[in-house]
Amino acid sequence: MDLAIILTFVSLATFLLLSVPIGVAIGLSVIVGMASSDMLPYEFLIQKMITSLDVFPLMAVPFFIMAGEIMQKGSMAQRLLSVSRALVGHLTGGMAHISVLTSLFYGSLSGSAPATVAAVGGIMIPAMEKEKYSKSFATAVNTAAGCLGVIIPPSVPLIIYGTTAGVSVGDLFIAGVIPGLFIGLCLMVCSHILAKKYGFTGTGKRAPIMEIVSTFFLALPALMVPIIVLGGIYGGLTTPTEAGVIAVVYSLVVEGLVLRTLSWQKVIDVFKGTALTTSSIFLVVATATALGQILLFYNLPSMLVEILVNISNNKYILLPIILVFLLIMGTFMDALANILILTPLLLPVVKVLGVDPIHFGIIMIVCSSMGFLTPPVGVNLFVGCSIANISIERLSVAVLPFLFTMILSLLVLTFVPQIALWLPGL
Repeated sequence: MDLAIILTFVSLATFLLLSVPIGVAIGLSVIVGMASSDMLPYEFLIQKMITSLDVFPLMAVPFFIMAGEIMQKGSMAQRLLSVSRALVGHLTGGMAHISVLTSLFYGSLSGSAPATVAAVGGIMIPAMEKEKYSKSFATAVNTAAGCLGVIIPPSVPLIIYGTTAGVSVGDLFIAGVIPGLFIGLCLMVCSHILAKKYGFTGTGKRAPIMEIVSTFFLALPALMVPIIVLGGIYGGLTTPTEAGVIAVVYSLVVEGLVLRTLSWQKVIDVFKGTALTTSSIFLVVATATALGQILLFYNLPSMLVEILVNISNNKYILLPIILVFLLIMGTFMDALANILILTPLLLPVVKVLGVDPIHFGIIMIVCSSMGFLTPPVGVNLFVGCSIANISIERLSVAVLPFLFTMILSLLVLTFVPQIALWLPGL
């Protein structure tokens, strides 16, 4: 292997261990790789970095981020919580079920795992402690449920994968619906088992039908967002980018004019949050594209295909190997960086195995979402720790049952592709 490639990966690993922000770490490792070889001109990679951002589907990213920021600053999360409480609050471990169901709803608004943990966990963790749930269990269930934010569409990682793999973002959005619901159901089953084990009971009182109807009515403005977004895309009326614009306008009108929950200060905060999040994402996109060009120049994707296919051409043997590799990478690399760097490497391999790129995209996003639950990068863990004032060690242990549940769900999604492909195939 060429010295430039070795130095690139060694420097990237070093910068990550030093906790350098992921976008900066990738950029610096690219500079190290280029400095050790005179075969790639700086102008070429800079041009690729700029053109990587000049992609129409990527325009959807800031719009969905802004829509999520607006709804986080407004009252929609609280209204979704009321619906979840009315539906599942009476079950054993009812508060845990409320957390998972609300995260499912909120994930369809925000498209971000840490934002889902902050919005839902910020309300539910203190509420669960008041209901005598242990702090570690309450934080763990909300931290794990936050991963649904990147699986349920609209999802920023799905947009990034679509643009990297050359796959329809609309098809990916539709493909993510059933897997997201399936993983949410599995987390609720896990919560039920743990709640029974530790004696965390529900209210025992089923909400009257009129209360369920009234909470649905109050939450209707929030519940309409995924219907508008997915309905527009799936109905062929809008592109994902246009759907993102509609989501922003809709949430601004509803939160600002109808519900009147937005002040001018909150609007300024929305723009600040959107700008910071978008710029950090786009920095990763640009630098990871440059790194990808170096890998392509040295023919690494073809080498990886050859190595893996020489192991076996049976997808039931190779796919578990790829899953383990993705899960390991997710423990120390940001989800977006994983998608941007590994998609060009692994997509040719899975295509040889006959795996649909849309199906592989869902697998990759689910694998990447688990990285939010594993130190040292696990962002969801740090958000949960800051909300509950709990140590990272204690939370890392408490979240293990939910992590194993997600791994089992991932195996089912991997070997039963119709779970992801049924809706896009209609």
